[in-house]
Amino acid sequence: MTLLPTSIPANVSHETVDENHNTTDDILCLYDPVDWIFTVIPVYILIISVLGIILNVFVLMVFWLHKTACNVAEIYLCNLAAADLFLMLSLLIWAVNVLTRFDSDLSETMCKLFPFSISMNSDCSIYILVLVSIDRYLALVHPLTHGRKRRPFCAKLACAVVWGVCFLLNVPVLIFMEVEHDPEKNVSRCIPSYSDHIDEVLSILNIILNLIIPILIISFCSLKIIQALRNTLRSSFSTQRKEQKATTLILAVLLAFLISWVPLNVFNILELLSRYNIVEICEFSLGLFQLISIILAFSNSVLNPILYVCVGENFRKKVKEVFSQIRNQRNSTFILIPTRTTLSSSVQTEDATS
Repeated sequence: MTLLPTSIPANVSHETVDENHNTTDDILCLYDPVDWIFTVIPVYILIISVLGIILNVFVLMVFWLHKTACNVAEIYLCNLAAADLFLMLSLLIWAVNVLTRFDSDLSETMCKLFPFSISMNSDCSIYILVLVSIDRYLALVHPLTHGRKRRPFCAKLACAVVWGVCFLLNVPVLIFMEVEHDPEKNVSRCIPSYSDHIDEVLSILNIILNLIIPILIISFCSLKIIQALRNTLRSSFSTQRKEQKATTLILAVLLAFLISWVPLNVFNILELLSRYNIVEICEFSLGLFQLISIILAFSNSVLNPILYVCVGENFRKKVKEVFSQIRNQRNSTFILIPTRTTLSSSVQTEDATS
């Protein structure tokens, strides 16, 4: 489960940190993570969520409106855009909730739905990228022996399995997330109700499932893909060229994923190690790294659609074809609609003949 690393505020009434914390030592050693949750993060997430919604809706509309059916790679990219879109919608509601201070009657529902939606769609994004890397591996490294596995039906089935498994993995979020009120800081936090021991076990599973396993699979596939591209760089077959163009886009998306999501998981590792006193890290440094990792992780949903346009040559062709389709439909509709002049002239002709 990939949650916001800090407790997510539900209904909140934040008060300013004690004015006595004026010195540099106080700022560095008495760091309060609630400050950034209420100031920097919501504003940033509000901006990227609006951009992410617009860009991912654009990507989905291009694939939906195009006259040809999506191939295997495009099916995965559609599902990735859908996961990013749902993630951005959840983050938009979360940011608006924090900034506008919604009514407390909604806090219990929001406390369960926000972390669930954010966690589920984050997990889906990660494992759809794993499917994408496996697909590129089969397309370039084993193009003949595994051709049957790269059918659109198999791609849709694999995506459905990912969505279902991610949903089941995050059901505990709906069950155990509860609102806890802190009267000293006058703030309500959304935290899991299970024990610290279970929380530590889940943190370890989170690191294994959302960092170690995906990175191992993606790294292995990427290395094999790069080797295959080097061996077939001078190939003149058009099919192979198309696969290379698609693979260039996929490698760019995978690189963006690693840059965006690895710091957040590294933060989870450092936080876990600090619980056991294996490493000693100043809370301010850990909190600053937390803020940077959150910014990078959620920026990935905005970066992916930009990569489609900048790197994806086939996607740019689809965009041009979709716009030409819309233009042709408008022209044909304009021709078919009769004007007032033609209507009046036709009426006069009918009167004359009668």
